[in-house]
Amino acid sequence: MPKGSFVFTSASVSEGHPDKVSDRISDSVLDAFLFADPYSRVACETLCTTNKVVLAGEVRGPQSVDASLIENKTREAIKDIGYTQDGFHWDKVVVDVLLHQQSADIAQGVDSHGNKDEGAGDQGLMFGYACKETEALMPAPIHFSHEILRSLAAARHAGDIPGIEPDSKSQVTLRYENYKPVCATSIVVSTQHEEKLRQSDIREIVRPHVEKVLPDGWMCPEEEFYVNPTGRFVVGGPDGDCGLTGRKIIVDTYGGAAAHGGGAFSGKDPTKVDRSAAYAARYLAKNIVAADLAERCVIQLAYAIGVSKPLSLYVDTQNTGKVDEDKLAKILQDVVDLSPRGIREHLKLNRPIYARTSAYGHFGRDADVDGGFSWERTDIAQTLRSAF
Repeated sequence: MPKGSFVFTSASVSEGHPDKVSDRISDSVLDAFLFADPYSRVACETLCTTNKVVLAGEVRGPQSVDASLIENKTREAIKDIGYTQDGFHWDKVVVDVLLHQQSADIAQGVDSHGNKDEGAGDQGLMFGYACKETEALMPAPIHFSHEILRSLAAARHAGDIPGIEPDSKSQVTLRYENYKPVCATSIVVSTQHEEKLRQSDIREIVRPHVEKVLPDGWMCPEEEFYVNPTGRFVVGGPDGDCGLTGRKIIVDTYGGAAAHGGGAFSGKDPTKVDRSAAYAARYLAKNIVAADLAERCVIQLAYAIGVSKPLSLYVDTQNTGKVDEDKLAKILQDVVDLSPRGIREHLKLNRPIYARTSAYGHFGRDADVDGGFSWERTDIAQTLRSAF
């Protein structure tokens, strides 16, 4: 193939996918703690299966967020997603709350005291990425995969597509020429449905949502448009497959188009740099691209548990940069304090804004007025541009 010509695939899953149900519950618990006390510490993991949900992990927060409240938040999350099936029903599900107090060893490393600033909640490396493939400055395959499922979910919640159930998946393969996406070569959508619907019915229900999301003329050939390719998807959600928090980290980020440090996001408060530093890395990369300093940009940050300063900041504009990368790395650290406290305060992360992030990607979304998706703002782009 000519240089820059290739096909690339990314996939997404809906809010009703069992792993995403778990992510939603974990983030709903986190929001409950942050609503009661913005400085709560939470690391909540959720398992869900046939009419059973188990929550485990460690927390430090007000006693008002007790097992009863957490159970109510769990049921509310499942109800909001839309599960009223025999095998998984918001009102019938058994909820076990096994959360315990945060380890004192972890707390002493993270807490600020004396001359010690707040430290990172764990060691690790985090990546952020941005590119000009879409208006959201996200890779096109994962962006379109998310948008197809978001469109289907909106129609389902509005009652416009009766018979379609919450669990669904999408997969988009795009052809690139000169490193730019030009069309879809195949689309796969699988969606849970009621028994009465035929495969041909579901195909026509799904089609307009795909065509609406893709740019004009990008639809794949008809023979490469796969809808429920097994022919049947009646049993789904946690009744069809066990769900776990943090098992869809590539769906949550860049669909495989960029590196991932390995840490999951959902259920973790912002002292956990797995989450907050990944948000900061996206924020920096997006502002660099928005400032027109590069067509694509990867940022890597690294931390040690209990240490406030990042161990490293790496910038790679993948041969598309218009400025010196070493100078850019220094400027970024002058513009944004990349300590855990600095990130938390700059992006105002100590707010109950996380349940909404649990499906359809943590990146490429519009910043909300109440501070949700604050890492998607491009408010330092002009500062970066002016520095050069």
